[in-house]
Amino acid sequence: MRLRYSATTRAALAAAPALLLVAGLSVAHPGHDAAHGGGFAAGLTHPLLGLDHLLAMFAVGLWSLRQARSLRLMAPVLAIGGMLLGATFSWAGLQLPGVEFGIAMSVLLAGVLVAALARVPAVLGGAAVMLFMIFHGHAHGGEMPHGVSALAYLVGFSLATLAITLTGRLAGDWLMAREHRVLRGLGAAIAAMGALFAFG
Repeated sequence: MRLRYSATTRAALAAAPALLLVAGLSVAHPGHDAAHGGGFAAGLTHPLLGLDHLLAMFAVGLWSLRQARSLRLMAPVLAIGGMLLGATFSWAGLQLPGVEFGIAMSVLLAGVLVAALARVPAVLGGAAVMLFMIFHGHAHGGEMPHGVSALAYLVGFSLATLAITLTGRLAGDWLMAREHRVLRGLGAAIAAMGALFAFG
């Protein structure tokens, strides 16, 4: 059954891919000169340049489509919240054990959830999204370039997180209206990449 969105949501979903394209052009080089970007460009491009970050956020958007309405609506906000919390932990000096492994497992598990078309209770699903993104946010916080505005960096990676998640939702909505097997296959491919990140 095709999901119905408000005009505002449809506009946001339509704008998300454009934001991703613009983000890729916002700096001259992949490493980007953070001093000139003031932190915003660094934050905006960081999730886009890391395949593990990109796949996890995209998978969260895909998976959220089949969840309860409350979780479906809140998934992008929870993703951003987890990112901000993880970055705050990093800046406060709180070291999380196995951050890179946690990131890889988030990709693997999110891919499995998509491949299985799994529906879970909203509270459990929301906690999983937050936990996944805490690891990603911790890595983002630890990799913030020196001498840039932390606020601008936060705004940048929050917008990128929102854009990637909404793009996943848009892609999932399109696939669900046509062919579930392709959606399952995409989830399996994401899970396989997560396994490669974790154990390769």
